[in-house]
Amino acid sequence: MSEESIKVAVRVRPFNQREKDRNAKLIIKMHGQSTFITDPRSSGEEPKQFSFDYSYWSHDGFIELPSGILESKDNSSAYASQQKVFNDLGRDVIKNAFDGFNCSLFAYGQTGSGKSYSMVGYGVNRGIIPIACDELFHQIQSTKSSSVRYEVSLSMMEIYNEQVRDLLTQDFPKGGLAVRQHPTSGNFYPQGLRIVPVGNYTDIERRISEGTQNRTIAATNMNATSSRAHTVVTIYFDQFINGTHGETKKTSAINLVDLAGKGRFQLGISSEYALLFQGSERAASTGATGDRLKESTNINKSLSTLGNVISALADISSGSKRKVVVPYRDSTLTKLLQNALGGNSKTVMIAALSPADVNYDETLSTLRFADRVKRIKNTVVVNENPLEKLIRELKEENDRLKLLIDTGKFNLQLDIQPGMSTQDIELMRRDVEEGILSQIQVNQQLLQDSKTTWDLKLKQAQSDDKNTPLLVDKKLPCLANLNEDPMLSYVICHYLTTDEITIGSRNATICLNGLSVLEHHAIIRKLDANNYQLIPAVPGAKIKVNGYNLNGSTQLKHKDRILFGANHVYVYLNVLNETNESKELPAVITWEFAQKEIAKAKGYSLGNNLTTEQEELQEKILSLLPLLSEVNAISEELNKYRTFEIVLMPISSWDGTVGKGSKVMIKMRNLLNQNAWYWDDVKFVNRSFIIKEHYQRFLDGEEEILYIAKEDDPFWEPVEDVLLGTANVFLQSLAYSLDFSDEICIVDYKGLEQGRLSINLCPCSSSGKVINEEQFVDQPEELLDKPFSFKITMRFIEINDERYNKGIRVRYKVFNELEFTETNVICRNTVCANIKQSRIITIPNMDHNWLDFFENGCIIFQVFALQEESKPDTRLFKMTTRDLKKIEQKQDSTNIIPVNHPSSISPGDSKLKSELTLLHRKYARLEQKEKRIQQLCREWENNHDYQKFYKNLSAVAFSSGTKMKIAANVANKENSMDIYIFGNEEREYVKDMEHGNAEKLKYWDEYYRKLASKQRRGSSLQRVPMKRPSSTHLDGLENHALYPSSQARSDLNQDGQQTRVNSSIAQLPNDKMPPVIRKDSRREADNDIEIAKSRTMSNPMRTDGTGKKSTLSSERNSTSCTIS
Repeated sequence: MSEESIKVAVRVRPFNQREKDRNAKLIIKMHGQSTFITDPRSSGEEPKQFSFDYSYWSHDGFIELPSGILESKDNSSAYASQQKVFNDLGRDVIKNAFDGFNCSLFAYGQTGSGKSYSMVGYGVNRGIIPIACDELFHQIQSTKSSSVRYEVSLSMMEIYNEQVRDLLTQDFPKGGLAVRQHPTSGNFYPQGLRIVPVGNYTDIERRISEGTQNRTIAATNMNATSSRAHTVVTIYFDQFINGTHGETKKTSAINLVDLAGKGRFQLGISSEYALLFQGSERAASTGATGDRLKESTNINKSLSTLGNVISALADISSGSKRKVVVPYRDSTLTKLLQNALGGNSKTVMIAALSPADVNYDETLSTLRFADRVKRIKNTVVVNENPLEKLIRELKEENDRLKLLIDTGKFNLQLDIQPGMSTQDIELMRRDVEEGILSQIQVNQQLLQDSKTTWDLKLKQAQSDDKNTPLLVDKKLPCLANLNEDPMLSYVICHYLTTDEITIGSRNATICLNGLSVLEHHAIIRKLDANNYQLIPAVPGAKIKVNGYNLNGSTQLKHKDRILFGANHVYVYLNVLNETNESKELPAVITWEFAQKEIAKAKGYSLGNNLTTEQEELQEKILSLLPLLSEVNAISEELNKYRTFEIVLMPISSWDGTVGKGSKVMIKMRNLLNQNAWYWDDVKFVNRSFIIKEHYQRFLDGEEEILYIAKEDDPFWEPVEDVLLGTANVFLQSLAYSLDFSDEICIVDYKGLEQGRLSINLCPCSSSGKVINEEQFVDQPEELLDKPFSFKITMRFIEINDERYNKGIRVRYKVFNELEFTETNVICRNTVCANIKQSRIITIPNMDHNWLDFFENGCIIFQVFALQEESKPDTRLFKMTTRDLKKIEQKQDSTNIIPVNHPSSISPGDSKLKSELTLLHRKYARLEQKEKRIQQLCREWENNHDYQKFYKNLSAVAFSSGTKMKIAANVANKENSMDIYIFGNEEREYVKDMEHGNAEKLKYWDEYYRKLASKQRRGSSLQRVPMKRPSSTHLDGLENHALYPSSQARSDLNQDGQQTRVNSSIAQLPNDKMPPVIRKDSRREADNDIEIAKSRTMSNPMRTDGTGKKSTLSSERNSTSCTIS
């Protein structure tokens, strides 16, 4: 007996094609036994270092030989080939098995990290498992003698949702196989698990293939997700050695354990392999944050318990904790692996690493897990005993167990805890009694087997094999299955050997069990020697061909993808008619390709040349679609009146803060009262497993599942406020100290208008007093390093849909606030209401962050509708879930992806209106500034005093202007004009306003009246209406630089939709903006001076070739300026 630490190796794979397309960066480096990982988000930090027994570099430095085998490029290359990995790890496994030790080999890592390649391999590049398997039987043949004989047996089981299923039989008992504990050794074993003798490697390969096929059938029929199931293959290797003291038996149990990941094995053994194909993704991806039923499922129990067991064993081995209870009993998986983890086993673990920066968190998690595993120490012994002694001990143990049953003394062994009820004690007593009886049966079977020769056992196993495939012409057309697990695809092939093939749940040529599969579902008819036709057996049978629903008949083509029901995906293969296949199809049809096709047909395709974010969204949608289909089918089967759909929710709408991108969410809707809920993908995945567990109990005959309390029903959810839409208010006007008021569209995630929200933004004092427009600033930078306050006022709201008249609440955040500002519940029993809620935001010192928020950011007003668990119309209960969904489909024939409705208004309307208002105000000021400069030019005609002219011109050019107050004698102030004055007049006006002299004020009132009258006659500017500009407004300003030309507007309107007047301006870069909206006022002033100087100095007299004076004029509504 000796203590031995677990041996740990890590291996990094090459970039896959997806990572190459993304130009992924390498984050892994290796040197000797050390592995280094660099955080791509913190390039300045030192790489994290880990040390292991082996660090295998398989990322690059290899070439492909003519045989297809990958080898090192040259002697200087650090590339670790498949053979090198086996030589280091696999040979020790074989040696330890022959020495009588139990051995374990863990392969750990995230999905797609290369576990499958290391353990199984691909093509001629065989992995550890097939090489070790060949080596095992090769050594058996080479060491065979009259004094030694060998016996090898195999079992294969699957653990799904804490239930054990025997995969070497098609009988799946309700609740699975019971897991019992041996009363003597304390080891756990599945009761009734079939153990089959095998005589060579071909037998092992065939048995594992058989088990894989049974697993595929079970997974499809029982709606189990293969990536959440754990597969355990056990090889029992016995050596019988004849010595001077009799026959001795040396035993080594060989296990493969495939844990929830996409890296699957097809065949293989190694010595007591606890081959843990572990998907080590972050906990957030397997847990369900915020789900009320997150503790109700056992799906993740095995993986989480495995982590706890590893941590506890590491603490024990390191001595950091004296009293640690290893929680083997907390899950079925860890019970069955107890001997491999911390028990009697020599163990090796391979940690498979992804090299790409996008997988940094998962790769770091794998390295940390491996670092803990290497601290675990197992106590190993040689399993060798005289055969006579083993037989004698089995007989003695059976006699002792029978005595316990006969006398009832086993009751003394019950671990009765204080507070246990009589019922609990009775259940414990029955469980112990069943365990003892089970062990008696096992011992009796072992005694019986000891009397049977090995050759007879092999012969019986072969005669009992009812699943030997019939010899079929491989060229016949067939339906081959597709599975999300690549190793489970093309496992089942239904050959079309008759003229008519029926498909259904019973009494059919091809029997398919599962969701939405009818008793008579589909028919495949032979048209001629090489052509077949697919027809729905009954109307309404759910069949998709190449992603689209099949409503009539269709002639099948080579590589057509067919979906029967909710989850039976097949590909039609007809090698005799390959000419009919599309040239765009891949060489091998995969599950992923079929799912992309279905997604595209539903409108979820994002096209090619996707960004990283779009690729992630597409991958998430593709992974959710099969689950969505299953859950909707279960809802119909159990008549739950619920429907589920995928929606792409803008992140800014959901979070209420400015942000780019979208997030995938699931919308659950009650078909009876139209209440809706939005779940994130994590919550939905967790709930889908609970729903499938719920449905499985129904299939197992537990009809009471239909009448459980609503709190325990996975389809029920408490009512909650639903996000109706958002209204985005842009703040550009505040950057110029101007107010903004408008009715903003409330837009949902589809871009459709759900209502309107009236908002007013205005600069104000810290006390809330509104600041007049005289405080207008020419450049936003003028606000820097000054206090600034503004007021947000919600005036009223109007909702389009009367269904949301139970109440509305609105909330928003400003800039970097952590908490939302929220209204009380409004719109009770109505769809419109006055809000009249104001809030003053005070900025003590304006900085560039706030200024950037004003110019480029917005405030997102989230509008939530209250929902009630109201009683629906009783007539609806007379219809089924399927009936209600059909009615809805007839009423709404629109696509999932929303089209552009002419009546809908884009979320950018408020920004465009804000910019348009601002531009008109700036234009009014600059127009009057131009007139003042022209007036100075006319004065130059009468008085050529250059110094005075230059002084006045400079004063006007460098002035931002001051808006005059409306004169007291103006009768209709609503029709008043905005009048600005500049230069010396501006300084005098400001001075007189400060002193408040009555005579001066009267003078300025009269001055305002005259200028306003003159401006009204000559100005081209029209006051901007708050409603959408009509074509009249556009025509009146067509030739101005602020507006696109007629040709440009014609281009913008080619889709037949009205175009905002300044939509093209908003997209121009700063260097191409019209002068009126450039930010550099100094350059603008300099240009004004240079224009005037050129007109007065350089070209005082200009002719047009006829000797006449030339007139400089604008094309429309401008004042002529003649230089004489």
